Amino acid sequence: MKRTTKTLRQAKGNSQIVCITSYDAVTARLASAADVDVILIGDSVGNVVLGFDSTVPVTVDMMAHHTAAVARTHPAALVAADIPFGVAHGEFSELLKICMRLMQECGAEAVKIEGGAEMAPTIARLTAAGVPVWAHIGLQSQNVYQEGGYRKFGKTDAEYAELLAAAKAHEQAGAFALLLEMMVPELAEEITKSVAIPTIGIGSGKACDGQIIVMHDILGLSPKKPSFAKVYADLGTQAVAAISEYGKAVREKQ
Repeated sequence: MKRTTKTLRQAKGNSQIVCITSYDAVTARLASAADVDVILIGDSVGNVVLGFDSTVPVTVDMMAHHTAAVARTHPAALVAADIPFGVAHGEFSELLKICMRLMQECGAEAVKIEGGAEMAPTIARLTAAGVPVWAHIGLQSQNVYQEGGYRKFGKTDAEYAELLAAAKAHEQAGAFALLLEMMVPELAEEITKSVAIPTIGIGSGKACDGQIIVMHDILGLSPKKPSFAKVYADLGTQAVAAISEYGKAVREKQ
């Protein structure tokens, strides 16, 4: 069954939503075979695949390239693409053009935008134009230089209230779902109960309507992984062993 923003909204309160990242056709086919609900082409492609230290250097062209590679596999999962650093805070006409490019040329079926309540008016304009938006609050990797690192969000009363208000603002603006990253579980649970759209958690506890994870983290392919990511298969170690065995065979002329 093809997943859409409608089927995701219908899943709230009925079934957990399974989301995972993918950056190319190979991993998209693996995700499809595992029957996930959402494939996100995240700007985490910068850290995970392209060798950058953060998501900040990831450009629109990079996102377009990787989104198209995933979409060409025609997955049953909803295909969502990240809007990269800075773009959503620029001119709306340019943002809309980039969303149109990702959807019309690259095959994305939704976009994900990081930002607090200040992004709600932009999200409202995008949804009015027919662009499905997945809002992302809590830890925002694009703000790593502003924050000076990564941390848990919602620990103070002020931040807790601010994030709860942002979630409601994004729902009101027409976002079809919320991504809650690195929040205290109590806040993620309250947001999940307070909004009618599904919440997708990452490092925010088990009370969300679904979860997302970086595929390379759970397959043992990342040199560094977050503490909340469980390794389900250590493919990195297996790959090194396989390549080493091949190298040995070559050197021994076998």
